[in-house]
Amino acid sequence: MIRGIALLLTFFTGSSGLVYEVAWQKVLAALLGSHSEATAAVLAIYLGGLAAGYALFGRVTARSGRLSLLRLYGIVEFGIGVWALLFPWFFTAAQGLSVAMAPANEALGFGFDVLLATFLIGPPTVLMGGTIPVLTQALARDTSDATRVHAWIYSTNTAGAFLGALAGGFFLVPWLGLDGVVRTMAIVNLGAGVVFVLSGGAGRAAAPAAETPGSRQPESFAGYAVVAVLAGFSMMTVQTVLNRIGALSLGASHFTFSMVVAVFVLCIALGSFAVSALRTIPAWLIVGLQWLLAAIMVGLYFVLPDTTYWAHVIRSLFRDEAAAFFPYYGAVFTAMLAVLFVPIGISGALLPLLFHHLRDRMGELGSVAGKLYSWNTVGSLLGALLGGYALLFFIDLDQVYALAVGGLFFVALGVTILVGRMPLALGAIGAVVVLFLGTQLPEWDSNRLAAGTFRQRHPTPNSYSGPKAFYRQGRLNHVFHTDDPIASVTVVRNTQKGKPNHAIMTNGKADGSLGPDYPTMAITGLLPALFTDDPSRSFVIGWGTGVTIGELAALEGTREVLVAEISPGVLEAAPLFDYGNLAASKNPKVEILRSDAYRALLRSEGQFGVIASEPSNPWVAGVEMLFSRDFLEAARSRLTPGGIYAQWFHLYETDRETVEMVLRTYAEVFDSVSIWYTFGPDLILLGHNAPDDSLDLERLRKGFEQRDFRAGFARARIGSFPTFLSHELIPLGTPEAAGLKGPIHTLRHPRLSHLAASAFFHSRRAEVPSLPQLPSARVGARNSLLRRAGPLDEATLGEIVRHTCEMQRLRECATWLARMIASFPDSEQTAELRRRREARLTEFLKLEPGALDSLAGFYEGKVPSLSGSGFSDALQATKLFERFYLHAAPFPRRVLSGAWRNCREVGVSLRCYEARRKAGERLGDLTAQVDLGSTPGAPLR
Repeated sequence: MIRGIALLLTFFTGSSGLVYEVAWQKVLAALLGSHSEATAAVLAIYLGGLAAGYALFGRVTARSGRLSLLRLYGIVEFGIGVWALLFPWFFTAAQGLSVAMAPANEALGFGFDVLLATFLIGPPTVLMGGTIPVLTQALARDTSDATRVHAWIYSTNTAGAFLGALAGGFFLVPWLGLDGVVRTMAIVNLGAGVVFVLSGGAGRAAAPAAETPGSRQPESFAGYAVVAVLAGFSMMTVQTVLNRIGALSLGASHFTFSMVVAVFVLCIALGSFAVSALRTIPAWLIVGLQWLLAAIMVGLYFVLPDTTYWAHVIRSLFRDEAAAFFPYYGAVFTAMLAVLFVPIGISGALLPLLFHHLRDRMGELGSVAGKLYSWNTVGSLLGALLGGYALLFFIDLDQVYALAVGGLFFVALGVTILVGRMPLALGAIGAVVVLFLGTQLPEWDSNRLAAGTFRQRHPTPNSYSGPKAFYRQGRLNHVFHTDDPIASVTVVRNTQKGKPNHAIMTNGKADGSLGPDYPTMAITGLLPALFTDDPSRSFVIGWGTGVTIGELAALEGTREVLVAEISPGVLEAAPLFDYGNLAASKNPKVEILRSDAYRALLRSEGQFGVIASEPSNPWVAGVEMLFSRDFLEAARSRLTPGGIYAQWFHLYETDRETVEMVLRTYAEVFDSVSIWYTFGPDLILLGHNAPDDSLDLERLRKGFEQRDFRAGFARARIGSFPTFLSHELIPLGTPEAAGLKGPIHTLRHPRLSHLAASAFFHSRRAEVPSLPQLPSARVGARNSLLRRAGPLDEATLGEIVRHTCEMQRLRECATWLARMIASFPDSEQTAELRRRREARLTEFLKLEPGALDSLAGFYEGKVPSLSGSGFSDALQATKLFERFYLHAAPFPRRVLSGAWRNCREVGVSLRCYEARRKAGERLGDLTAQVDLGSTPGAPLR
């Protein structure tokens, strides 16, 4: 009975332990940053605490005397729970100390923060290390019973960790937030502690092993310690490599990390459970399994580069629907489990098998377990620091994996010597053979690993023809590839319209090119520089292709451009883009900080007139931090009084909920936000520190006409001031006036990462909410820069129609064309634009026949009549009004009100009343009018 309860509670505490690891990694990113050094430091503290706990409690169990071990373990679990309850307050205090006492030197500052992090998670992880040694000693009746009990404890605890990996990554963190998750898990530990304390009287330590005629006391534990360290190092290194391959195959979202970790811990649990089911464990089985593991891992070396293909095959079987989300990840999990079950299961069996071998030789069961797991965790710590971090500065993934496999062969040799009693001389010969064979392995093909197949959601002609045929059809010209501690970075060269074009990819995802992405990346720097009160100092987040940096550095008013780039590989590739980014990497105005943006910004000196953030995909793990309220508040605190914060954001592979959460979070931080389009689905979000200055049209006009700005905007395909102003989608202050309701994204409650990653799976294309509600429409009409510039003549309006269509902003193009039709119905230019554009707009926007005339009718005061039914016409008119509303060319609301009046006249009053009421809830009073009178300024030309 006691055993059953203990094992059940061990399952739940194993789950809470893994959830803590997930939560603490995310929380401490706000203190240490999300760069590779910070990730390695957190993992080292966590694993180091576990190792210390294994060793400490291994000794405690050996000297426990009459103290009930179950009661001791109850106190341990209770201590973890109390610490977790207090953790949010501890963390807040640590953040305050970090800012208040930060040394001037960055290295010392990081070291100080690592000490704070050690205080935050060191004590509970040491306590977590008590599980296996204490319970092994407490629950085993004698040494003959010990192996099975020990394997049960290890497997149930690890099975709980499996549940925690999935629950934490997919459900708990977005639902409860990081503080809520930690406190909820604290309840688990507190409850377990109480039960163990109350059960403590029944716990008795197993008797020490008696000397048997065939047993021998080993000369020392050193050999077994080496094997445990090597095994821990090798398997942790394998896990870090598989994490990266998972990101390359499935996309670098937090879902991928959760899946890989969950598969690993489940396989380890199953391997340990298999040991508990064995009646006898001969020495040859322990030895043979280690050689089998090493051989399988060698075989996987030749299979892993094709993982991106098999990931595509699985993805192509599921449609981009919400109902397919969990079945897809279930299929991915099953495939990973099928491949990794045997090798990872064998690795999970090693420590219980060694424990079985040592139980009759070293006496105290808790001490044996403590030593084994302590040294194994030290190896895991080294694997995290070396295999997951340091080695990737010098060698690539394939070499890191080969090194881990070599470690497994040395583990097999060690086990053969220690357990199989092979002569040392033969072991030395085996080591030489392993080293030689390791140098003969072929390199992995970067074209396969960096194929980015997670974006190929639908079958291609070669999807089911095997890896060779599949990769042959889309082979790219890679001119650079490296694997660094943060990402796998690839540079691809191709030609577009006869011109060379370089594109950069990180973890298989395109992050920008010198062709189609040039306008977006240039405008990301030029737009805030034009609005700011002081363009002399700029801070850019992410190097990418270097275009934003190059454009900012080329401005005459720029004195300094600081760039925070987290990836060494991206910086190594930077010179390859100099031919097309104004030689950004060689510009003396540019200073590079290889650092996490949050940390670099908080510790920067002085203020910046421009802060521009390039990472645009919040579904990518780590990028969502840049969209959090905490980071935006830090950025605003570093802006000059008239400074501008600019964020590149996209509308592809996302949904309306994600877009609205981003807008709500921005509106929470900045008093005034505006949204501009660049090219196609790409946007720039602007946070204005001094909104009044941003409405000074004459200042903007003079700035735009300066030689340096004019040249920069010309490179971004903007040739005139009117077309520049037409890029403003949502005028200053409009999002705030809309009063967007709903949750926001913070570091302590990271909702956006989950929401954006789910939207990435669905692969929809969203639109910016047009915000036609009465309060926002009034602010938009008043603050629209294009409206403030004055009436548009025919030539200017035609230029804007052509420009918006050429920049692939089809929704805005349709509205401007409708305005053209209404304003200049008999113009030859209007007829020509309509002839060339209407068919494409109708097709791509999926418009009903006559929809363009209905839009023009809004400006002419005509009630649309598409179906002959007043109810249907009113519904259609409302949809068109909301979808195509443009603050620079707003529709008169009286037309919409007239459409609903007609609806009442056709005898369907009840349906009309209900539909009109809902429209009024969304848009406000339909009879109220927005001031659409003439705006200041002469006609804009």
